[in-house]
Amino acid sequence: MRQTRFRYLLLIVLRWLPVGFTIPVLTLLPLDRGLTIAQAGAIVAVQGVTVLVLELPTGGLADALGRRPVLLLGGVINVVSLAVLCVADSIALFAAAWLLQGVYRALDSGPLDSWYVDRSLAADPDADIETGLSRGSVVLSLGIAAGALISGGLIWLGPIGSVRALTVPVLVALGLSVLSTLSVALLMREDRPARGMAAWAASVRGVPVAIGSALGLVRRSRVVFALIMVELLWSFGMVTFEKLMPIRLSEAVSGKEAAASLMGPVSSVGWAASAAGAALIPLLIRRIGASWTGFALRILQGLTIVGMGLLAGPAGVITGFLLTYAVHGAANPVHAGLLHRQAEGEYRTSLLSLNSMVGQPGFAIGAIVLTGIAQSVSVSVAMLVGAVVLAAAAPLYLVKPKFREPIDGGTSPASALTPGGI
Repeated sequence: MRQTRFRYLLLIVLRWLPVGFTIPVLTLLPLDRGLTIAQAGAIVAVQGVTVLVLELPTGGLADALGRRPVLLLGGVINVVSLAVLCVADSIALFAAAWLLQGVYRALDSGPLDSWYVDRSLAADPDADIETGLSRGSVVLSLGIAAGALISGGLIWLGPIGSVRALTVPVLVALGLSVLSTLSVALLMREDRPARGMAAWAASVRGVPVAIGSALGLVRRSRVVFALIMVELLWSFGMVTFEKLMPIRLSEAVSGKEAAASLMGPVSSVGWAASAAGAALIPLLIRRIGASWTGFALRILQGLTIVGMGLLAGPAGVITGFLLTYAVHGAANPVHAGLLHRQAEGEYRTSLLSLNSMVGQPGFAIGAIVLTGIAQSVSVSVAMLVGAVVLAAAAPLYLVKPKFREPIDGGTSPASALTPGGI
């Protein structure tokens, strides 16, 4: 059990540390190489569309083939994507890099968490998976925060030879991603059926069955449907601190350049705050339970977003942002734990992928609606609207496990997912 948790946490750090290196430069890199802001926005949309299309099929693939093979495939695609990004100088090449990133994100969504949960529950059916997932969120946030800080330092040092300053963090991320993929190959162990072409074909044929089982569970289980709706509303509200916060900060400091100079260290501290929030969650869950914890955190995050929109001056905006990120980090393992407990291991990743997939249109709709409000009314009003929508998800955590259809006790694919209560 301890070895599984250690490997899980190490793999998470190696997975997200490269992301920290790229966060400060991903928006600026295309502009530095001649693209317009509109073109940069268009190529980023390629990733979102790709994830939306592939999220469920790749989740089913992980359930059918195994978590390790899918993570290895995703790791290779990520390395290729970063290599393309290092040399991209046109819309076509940047679009190709973001397309590959979308494929990677779809493959990467869920298998590692599912592997940890399956291994833990196999060793002890009463295992405290929420604590492990919470620690995973902590090290994820710390990994990104560390990467962002080091990346900012590398950019400050300037170019290295013929390599431009904004390209240096991407090259470092490329090397770390190779290390991450090798670590999956060495550290991740998984019990799998006999290999061979027949087994491979049978696994691939199992993909639609796994997807259908996840969708069937959503139709049958009020609890799962409620959790999926939480993800939709949560993703809508995330636009406030993912997209609108830099604009709000630029208003507070009276300039885009000054805001941009602050966003690097502020983002890094934000991820550290997220880690701190996640670290406190096991204590709160033991005191009031997971469902009520989720309820309280949704309300609290709505209030912190209101603060981000209304507090005066850069100190007020940054304080609101850091509090929002702390609650965000705390809420992630709670939501993940509740979702994990609604499905048995065989098709677990399909359900996680469905949850992740719902977040894509939620964020897209939020981006369109809230940026429109920000432009026509004000950024603060847009943040208030986003806060209300996000907080409106809170009661959904309290939905009771009553099913729309009876599920028999057989072992057919339709009944492979056995829901339980929150």
